Amino acid sequence: MGILFGTDGVRGIANTELTGTQAYNLGRAGAYVLTKEKKHTPRILVGLDTRISGDMLESALVAGICSVGAEAVQVGIVPTPAVAYLVRKYKLDAGVMISASHNPVEYNGIKFFNHLGYKLRDELEEEIEEIMFHGMDTLPQPTGKDIGVKSIAEDALEDYISFLQQSTDTTFEGIKVAIDCANGSSYKAAPISLLNLKARICIIHNEPDGTNINENCGSTHIQDLCAFVKENHADVGFAFDGDADRCLAVDENGQLIDGDKILAICGMAMKQQKTLKNDTIVATIMSNMGLSLLAKKQGIQIEQTNVGDRYVLERMIEKNYNLGGEQSGHIIFLDYNTTGDGILTAIQFLTVMKKTGK
Repeated sequence: MGILFGTDGVRGIANTELTGTQAYNLGRAGAYVLTKEKKHTPRILVGLDTRISGDMLESALVAGICSVGAEAVQVGIVPTPAVAYLVRKYKLDAGVMISASHNPVEYNGIKFFNHLGYKLRDELEEEIEEIMFHGMDTLPQPTGKDIGVKSIAEDALEDYISFLQQSTDTTFEGIKVAIDCANGSSYKAAPISLLNLKARICIIHNEPDGTNINENCGSTHIQDLCAFVKENHADVGFAFDGDADRCLAVDENGQLIDGDKILAICGMAMKQQKTLKNDTIVATIMSNMGLSLLAKKQGIQIEQTNVGDRYVLERMIEKNYNLGGEQSGHIIFLDYNTTGDGILTAIQFLTVMKKTGK
């Protein structure tokens, strides 16, 4: 991994470590690297979370994309997994999400997806870095009619919500669900999709103001949801992080159900339905030993990778597995989406609850 890119894109304190100039240059270099083979005008999807710095970075990033002759398709505030899905649905050339995930509001980040909705391979990130440091003056600078434009995908959020609803073959009547949206980018998609699936819902931390994302809430501060579930006599609770690519659950007694337990519950259900590919779940070296012991009893194999959802995903693709994740709540259902998806995880978990009555 290079100097700019970490395990999940470029991140830093907005306007000092991650500046508008840097976002503009990332837009230029990223758009060029991801679309240089294309024979048509490239189209790149751009989404963001609820951070106050998102507008500044989005404007700079879009300007960079347009400056090399590509079109920026803006989808506004959406979860990170929505970007991965919409790139595929709209048949675009790449996608970019402006978010620092579970980090405090002063941070922001930029992560790229290829045309299939996957995060970039190390070598592509390294190519973007090389241009950023040594090759900006070699990038194309079209003029006149060849300069890129921006457009707005008005139905993007509705299309993502529709995708979420189609991931289950049941509805959730009779289940009361508490959700903590972390004042982040799940604040519309999560309640709408669950209501459409006929769950009864109660919500906390669902009023983003640009400065309160992840502030003592969401999947990194689960205690609020634990108390909220008990106060409201909910059957289950779900907490997302700021960009909704992770999800943790809470049972009716306010007890945490972490990513390992979510993997176990969903994995056992998939095994029974004969939909768990190769009877294998991909986890990380940080996973609880109890997951391995339970899986062995159920005839399920656990493969472990280094920590990081990108490494889980790489193993899943390499060996044709369809369920994997981390204790932190990054759960990948590869039959549906190409990255961790918190709302999708909640829906799959609720589907198991509904079908088993447990």
